[in-house]
Amino acid sequence: MKILKPKFWEKNNNLISLLLFPISFFLQLLFTIKKKITTEYSFEIPVICVGNIYLGGTGKTPLCIFITKELIKHNKKPAIIKKFYPDQADEHSLISNNLDCLFLNTQRYKAIKSAEKKQHDIAILDDGFQDYSIKKNLNILCFNSNQLIGNGMTLPSGPLRENINAIKKTQIVIINGGKNKIFEKKILNISDKIKIFYSKYLPINIKEFENKKLFVFAGIGNPSNFFKLLKENNLDIHKQIAFPDHYKFSKSEIQKMIKESSENNLELVTTEKDYCRIKDLGFKHVKFLKIKLEILEKDKFINQILSYS
Repeated sequence: MKILKPKFWEKNNNLISLLLFPISFFLQLLFTIKKKITTEYSFEIPVICVGNIYLGGTGKTPLCIFITKELIKHNKKPAIIKKFYPDQADEHSLISNNLDCLFLNTQRYKAIKSAEKKQHDIAILDDGFQDYSIKKNLNILCFNSNQLIGNGMTLPSGPLRENINAIKKTQIVIINGGKNKIFEKKILNISDKIKIFYSKYLPINIKEFENKKLFVFAGIGNPSNFFKLLKENNLDIHKQIAFPDHYKFSKSEIQKMIKESSENNLELVTTEKDYCRIKDLGFKHVKFLKIKLEILEKDKFINQILSYS
């Protein structure tokens, strides 16, 4: 059963996190052992990993789509690589709706090998920073300015897959949201060689929802980020519901929300990623906010990537 991220993950020096710390320590020890015994595969084409250390909701997939489209403009033939998880069909659809170069496999290195056979000249790894079986040419770590590193502790005491010092393994950090000099300093204190860039989401179809009362819902890594984006664009939210990431909606749940929104004269709106999971249920009364990713200093960012490819 999927659950929403616990609130104590965002609070420093809380009792629950401290009680869970021995488990966190043990898990990190297991990850260290796993790293030492895992066989690392090298490839004929460069591998660019877009990953995170914060558990989900940092915008990896939109960034992979953005990078891939930009590389195509530079006459590259990139492939997006994802590990196959049955419950992540929404992300697969989000990529496939934009591009036709997605390679899926239960083992990422096999997906990269398949891309090589299809004559792709660069692999964009969507997630996999913690996959020790793949030799990467470039690591890009994603953060969201709303969460950053939470309470700074690793699972289950906090939201981090590994300690923030893992930033040493990366060359580029991209932060979605507002500038944060304090966090930048924390990053550069760990490694002053890291290049830091910022991104933001720009709503494309925002006018569809202006001057309307909204009932919004989201089952993504951090639903609060979606709600905040709507509010920042001065949309009138009357009700909001958060679901766990990759939540599998039932027909009855959607019908219930449609009924409630209709009775209260509300527009029912969700994310594009959520819509990918519910569109096959046949509902026409659910709309989604379409967004595009914008990178500040885009040319400098892309040139950094090209230098590794």
